[in-house]
Amino acid sequence: MLELPFKDIDMKRTQAQIIREYGPFPGVQAVHGVTYDGRQVWFAAGEKLIAMDPDSGSTQASIDIVADAGTAFDGKHLYQISDGTIVKLEPKSGRVLSRIPAPGGNGASGMAWAEGSLWVAEYRQRKIYQVDPETGRVLRTIESNRYVTGVTWVDGQLWHGTWEEGASDLRQLDARTGEVLQSVEMPAGTGVSGLESDGAGCFFCGGGDSGKLRAVRRPLAESDDAALTNG
Repeated sequence: MLELPFKDIDMKRTQAQIIREYGPFPGVQAVHGVTYDGRQVWFAAGEKLIAMDPDSGSTQASIDIVADAGTAFDGKHLYQISDGTIVKLEPKSGRVLSRIPAPGGNGASGMAWAEGSLWVAEYRQRKIYQVDPETGRVLRTIESNRYVTGVTWVDGQLWHGTWEEGASDLRQLDARTGEVLQSVEMPAGTGVSGLESDGAGCFFCGGGDSGKLRAVRRPLAESDDAALTNG
């Protein structure tokens, strides 16, 4: 198992641009994991996994399951951290297809799917694990110096959410070295309890015990910045 130490070298810092807030939702006390299936945002709400239309903000469906941490979607199936295990689900029926152990057990937090693997955060240990989705075997470990509350991949970039001592940000990491490339700082009092990209210009962030979801603008890549400047 490869373990990569955290590095924080000359990272770029910007302020988050919140595009939209959703909720609070009826009966939802807190939002935990978040994922996106290309049409709906799914979020973990304690005793249910709920689907929301990001255009209207209305809830569309739900699956009854302990949903107390990260959520992921592999293009066909949902994955939900549930009581320290990772449950694979059929979205339409809610049928449980398999279970594997979550690294860190009940300490597991955020989760994402990328490159044929699950990427699972362990909150207080400040770590992200690449996990074999069939066996639960940890393939490698990336360290952070902040609590890790959500994980997502977009355009080959690894991002994670933080929430510690009243402050939250979204961080892009170099997945090979653990170096922090940039930090998007959330407004004071705004926590991040789950993180997912829409595959384009937006992140969906769980809002913890606010019971809300927030859409945050994804920063332009440096190459995009340069193109706009030169154009």
